[in-house]
Amino acid sequence: MALTDQDILISSLMGSKVVEQIPRFAAVENEIVKHVLPPIRFLPIMNQPVNVGEVNYDEELSEELLWKNDKQISEDNQFFPFSFRSSKDENWFLLPWEPMINIEGGNIIAKRRIAKAGKNLIGSIKERWSTDDYNITITGAFYGDKLLGKHAQTYPRYEMERLRDYLLTAEAIEVLCEPLQILNINKIVIESVNFPFTKGENVQAYEIKAVSDFPYNLIYKRKKVTLDVGEITSEIER
Repeated sequence: MALTDQDILISSLMGSKVVEQIPRFAAVENEIVKHVLPPIRFLPIMNQPVNVGEVNYDEELSEELLWKNDKQISEDNQFFPFSFRSSKDENWFLLPWEPMINIEGGNIIAKRRIAKAGKNLIGSIKERWSTDDYNITITGAFYGDKLLGKHAQTYPRYEMERLRDYLLTAEAIEVLCEPLQILNINKIVIESVNFPFTKGENVQAYEIKAVSDFPYNLIYKRKKVTLDVGEITSEIER
């Protein structure tokens, strides 16, 4: 049996044992051609010329792009973008890489237990309850501009400084994120933050623990009441 260039290439790639199977492959291929339209070669090897042109590049520019990190993800390309804003800010601070958000809620229940209640009175008496704060955990990471290099080029210093400003703000921070808006959470109070060790010169992970903050009107406005005592009419506040 004469071997073609195609058969020699296949045997060199798959081993010498495949040469013995080439007649079987050819028989199967011929049978497939009879029943399948259009014909599909069982051994898909095409001898097509590949034209590769010359590539001109600057070596310094190529090295710069080689260690360049991925660009920040825009708000339109994030599924649940998360943004901060304090009362002094006009613009929102968008987290450039979408974080993971964990939300935990619950109720505060005042319970009273009856001593020796017996089998007919099981459990406690729930006297009153109210909705507790939502505990919110924001976990994510910042990435620098370059993968390797000096710390000024690799470490995400700008994003860390922006986040630091919000952590030191002694007030509720306005947030914008779809899962929080569904729960009517528009403001949060940051309780703690953690910056764990992160592998990589250009990566810094963070974990923010916060609670929801809902506005309450605690100022009592007195009402003016008019009293008529005989011929005397006066207004008092109560």
